[in-house]
Amino acid sequence: MTDHSIKGKTVLIAGGAKNLGGLIARDLAQQGAKAVVIHYNSATSKADADATVAAVKGAGAQAIAIQANLTTAGAVEKLFVDAIAAVGSPDIAINTVGKVLKKPLVEISEVEYDEMAAVNSKSAFFFLKEAGKHVNDNGKVVTVVTSLLGAFTPFYAAYAGTKAPVEHYTRAAAKEFGTRGISVTAVGPGPMDTPFFYPAEGADAVAYHKTAGALSPFSRTGLTDIEDVVPFIRHLVSDGWWITGQTILINGGYTTK
Repeated sequence: MTDHSIKGKTVLIAGGAKNLGGLIARDLAQQGAKAVVIHYNSATSKADADATVAAVKGAGAQAIAIQANLTTAGAVEKLFVDAIAAVGSPDIAINTVGKVLKKPLVEISEVEYDEMAAVNSKSAFFFLKEAGKHVNDNGKVVTVVTSLLGAFTPFYAAYAGTKAPVEHYTRAAAKEFGTRGISVTAVGPGPMDTPFFYPAEGADAVAYHKTAGALSPFSRTGLTDIEDVVPFIRHLVSDGWWITGQTILINGGYTTK
C-alpha cells in the first residue's frame, strides 16, 4: 500500500515565505516533513523567508529559502533544479504565488494585463510542467487560485481571469501525471485576512467581503482565515490524494459554482 503520509516527505512551496504559504510550510514541518524548500519572490520577502526557514528547522525539518521571480519558464525550471540539488526531488509541490488587481476592465492597460498573466497564469503553467517532470511518483501538486472563479462580479477581470486557466492546467496535469500516482488539485480560498487582500480594497468593499460568507459570523475576522485553509491543503497532500483534477473553493460560503 502506498504511503500518503507527510512524514519523511520533501516539500517545495512557491510563495512560501509568508501568509498562507508560510503557514503551510510551518504546518507540514510540524506534520513530519523531512525537508521544506521555501521560495520567495524578491528581497522584500527575504526576512519573512528567513523566519519561516527558522520555524521549519525548529519543527525538526531541513529548510532552505530560494529567491526567484517565477514569471519565466527558465526561472521556474531553475527553482526545481536548485531545490533538488539542495534536498532532493519533491514529493509535494505547492504553488501559492499570485498577484491581485481590482480595476474596471476598460481601465486595465496592456502592461497590467501582461503582469497579471505572467504571475497568475504563466508561472502556474510552468510550475505544473516542472512538477510533472520532477515530483516523485505518488506525489502531490496543489495550486492556490481564488474563489472568485465561482463569482459573478465586476472589477476582477484581470485577477480571476488570469487565475481561471489554472483550472484547465490542473485537469490536464491530473490526467497526464495520474499514471504515476500523482494527484493534482487547485484550491480557491475566499478573501483572506492577509496583507495581500487589503491594498486592493476600499473600506466599503472590505466591509462587504466581511459579511458575504454564509459562515462570516463564525470567522475571527469575517474573512477567510488562513488557519482554516491549511488543514484542507494538508489533507490534499496526504490522505486526500484520491481527490485530483478538482478546483476546491474554501471560503465559508462566500461563493460556489
